Amino acid sequence: RKKEKPNSGGTKSDSASDSQEIKIQQPSKNPAIPMQKLQDIQRAMELLSACQGPAKNIDEATKRKYQFWDTQPVPKLNEVITSHGAIEPDKDNVRLEPYSLPQGFMWDTLDLSNAEVLKELYTLLNENYVEDDDNMFRFDYSPEFLLWALRPPGWLPQWHCGVRVSSNKKLVGFISAIPANIRIYDSVKKMVEINFLCVHKKLRSKRVAPVLIREITRRVNLEGIFQAVYTAGVVLPKPVATCRYWHRSLNPRKLVEVKFSHLSRNMTLQRTMKLYRLPDATKTSGLRPMEQKDTKAVQELINTYLKQFNLAPVMDEEEVAHWFLPRDHIIDTYVVEGSSGILTDFLSFYTLPSTVMHHPVHKSLKAAYSFYNIHTETPLLDLMNDALIIAKLKGFDVFNALDLMENKTFLEKLKFGIGDGNLQYYLYNWRCPGMESEKVREKKRWIDLTVSHCSVQVLPMLPE
Repeated sequence: RKKEKPNSGGTKSDSASDSQEIKIQQPSKNPAIPMQKLQDIQRAMELLSACQGPAKNIDEATKRKYQFWDTQPVPKLNEVITSHGAIEPDKDNVRLEPYSLPQGFMWDTLDLSNAEVLKELYTLLNENYVEDDDNMFRFDYSPEFLLWALRPPGWLPQWHCGVRVSSNKKLVGFISAIPANIRIYDSVKKMVEINFLCVHKKLRSKRVAPVLIREITRRVNLEGIFQAVYTAGVVLPKPVATCRYWHRSLNPRKLVEVKFSHLSRNMTLQRTMKLYRLPDATKTSGLRPMEQKDTKAVQELINTYLKQFNLAPVMDEEEVAHWFLPRDHIIDTYVVEGSSGILTDFLSFYTLPSTVMHHPVHKSLKAAYSFYNIHTETPLLDLMNDALIIAKLKGFDVFNALDLMENKTFLEKLKFGIGDGNLQYYLYNWRCPGMESEKVREKKRWIDLTVSHCSVQVLPMLPE
């Protein structure tokens, strides 16, 4: 079970609103308070309300004003959508000059083949990207992971967009795009996936994020692409789908010690460890690590299986090789080879550890994230149980999954606990009806993952 954080989710926001709700008497009833003073108090209350943090659900979001997103080609939160298609037509004339940054800052296209530049990006993300509300856990992206995530087939250097301080050249901002063919219902569009929007904590008030988004949009438009897909743990105009995180304990003792989890009522640590114990060996016959020779068969499995979903990528053989061939400490993929030599199923998960802050013993939490799990012969429950066993044998502490695709069929049965973090899926410059999480299988989700017992501050620099 996940630790329940007091006043988490909507309760936290509601209590904040209640504490700030002040009954102001009308001037006619209290002439001692001048009208100007009442107006000043009212403005102060509005400012306090605006500083409550990003909206975590639709109800909160509908009460917000979205100064930036109201200028962008995205649906309004209250919009009822029945049609499919672009919100704005493709542009014939795309701006050639970069957008202006606040004084004292400059653009820099990051050369990630340069080890020093890659280390700068690693440091920026690890110190400023995503951490939990209690400042207990922080993502620890490895440089090798970043190269895997940011340089798939078709990547362009100009889509690794950095912001530096002009005087000392310190990297203080970043946003990226990678190409992808995405099918939305019956339409397949060449898009980009926007990832790793990050602004240094000390610059969050400088309105750098809107300029980053406009600039990456301009650079993508220059390549003839006018749609994008992105995710966030906060609610913005307008999600096409919302998914929830679930967590499966693999190392209960450590998770309790670092306060990722807590012991349930009437449960001892020994009973908890027994509850989450897994077999020492996998069950599925023919299960083995994916090899280069499997790429074509895996591609066919993926693209055939994903036709049943409303939001999914369409991958070519080169993309499949990049995203799925095993890489130490990055991606694990196992295929099921039948007696005839035909591949019938596969499972995959990627590695994203978190630094444990302020703990005297444990410095890192090793988390596995469910990636793609496709079955045609092996029951999904058996396939995912094997994924848990493999992750446990490889030393992972926790296995995380979203409730998308068919995942709801195994989450509770395999003793996953529901988290309190949602992930919203968004489309830029594309309008379509919303969909349930079961109809979603979009690709790479390492930008917004909930890693702790509480809601993370996901993309806190994302503009409203």
